[in-house]
Amino acid sequence: MSPHSSTPIHRLPRTLTAALAAGLAGAAFAWGTQSGVASPAEPLASAEPTTQHRVIASPEAPAAIGPYSQAIAAGNQLFLSGQLPIDPATGQIPAGSRIEDQTRQVLKNLSAVLEANEMTLSNIVSTTVYLSDLDDFAAFNAAYAEFFPQAPPARATVEVARVPRDAKVEIAAIAVR
Repeated sequence: MSPHSSTPIHRLPRTLTAALAAGLAGAAFAWGTQSGVASPAEPLASAEPTTQHRVIASPEAPAAIGPYSQAIAAGNQLFLSGQLPIDPATGQIPAGSRIEDQTRQVLKNLSAVLEANEMTLSNIVSTTVYLSDLDDFAAFNAAYAEFFPQAPPARATVEVARVPRDAKVEIAAIAVR
């Protein structure tokens, strides 16, 4: 039995058991493009989107600074990569910007990506916030609340040792239509 479940592993569906075994062995597995179930037989080599997901990008948000997409749409869900407080016009984080300013810019960037998929901030159901200093939490929270005045999304907030480009905040999100 798994230490976190009351279901014995031998009673789990065969594809899930295989995926768990592959994951535990350090092997990679991909979600089946047709069946929607985990399959260790399908390679991860293809970087092409499937019919089940598509890349979403907005010129109104900073371009990805690595091998990732601004967002991926899958069905009625949109998975937004973490956004930094980069001004899309300059490609820079404004020098000396406060946590409040950086938070507002991050949420504007997320909003631009959402708009590229005909969604708004009200479609966000969950965010993950990475702060470089939890002492900034109250100021961050005040700026964040400006964008979610009613029914704010679920959220996890953690302090991290460092955020890319030495930003004070990064926010990733999941939105649902």
